[in-house]
Amino acid sequence: MKKILLASALAFFAGMNAQTKFGVKAGYALSKLTSNEDLDAFEGASGGLKSKSGFYIGALVEHKLNNKFALQGEVQYANLGGKVEVSTMGITVTEKFNFNRIVVPITARYYATPELGVYAGPYVSFRTSTKVNIDVSGGIANQEVLNAGERALEESFDDNLKSTEFGLLLGADYNIYKGLFVDARYSFGLTNMIKDPVNDEKLKMNFFQIGLGYKFK
Repeated sequence: MKKILLASALAFFAGMNAQTKFGVKAGYALSKLTSNEDLDAFEGASGGLKSKSGFYIGALVEHKLNNKFALQGEVQYANLGGKVEVSTMGITVTEKFNFNRIVVPITARYYATPELGVYAGPYVSFRTSTKVNIDVSGGIANQEVLNAGERALEESFDDNLKSTEFGLLLGADYNIYKGLFVDARYSFGLTNMIKDPVNDEKLKMNFFQIGLGYKFK
């Protein structure tokens, strides 16, 4: 009887391991900050919030419940954020905000075919560092002044923005060959990133990701 129970237990855990896969992934990220407030700009200047290119890299674990459904958890390091461009009198000032974050998504997956999976779920992200770059085109700028402006913005973001953010994501991936897959998703920030908003001001971040990954067997 003990041998039968041991064999059954080994078969059970072997079955669980066969349904669990680990993987890695990396790719391109396009993020944008959204706000309900107008940009503070001098009269005659025009500007707006723009998308910023970045990247992500991470690891994943997937556990299949059956042939159609699975759960997946991930940990990513992602370069996200946004940028502002303000133009006046032929001079354009671009402020690029790099919000480097650890992103942890948890998704429920449905396999429409053995190769095509669609998924959705929540994510939480944590700030690791903030870096601001200011660039001036069409005019001459004092680099020391720009550097001081960059440091002031970095301190302001660290002091006035929340370090943790929550959101939802939707995505799909397709197995190209064996464990190699292509993945695309869009994440919607739900958290107002401003710690102490005034007059109901809001700042949120959405981002699109596309990349390649590999699941080990």
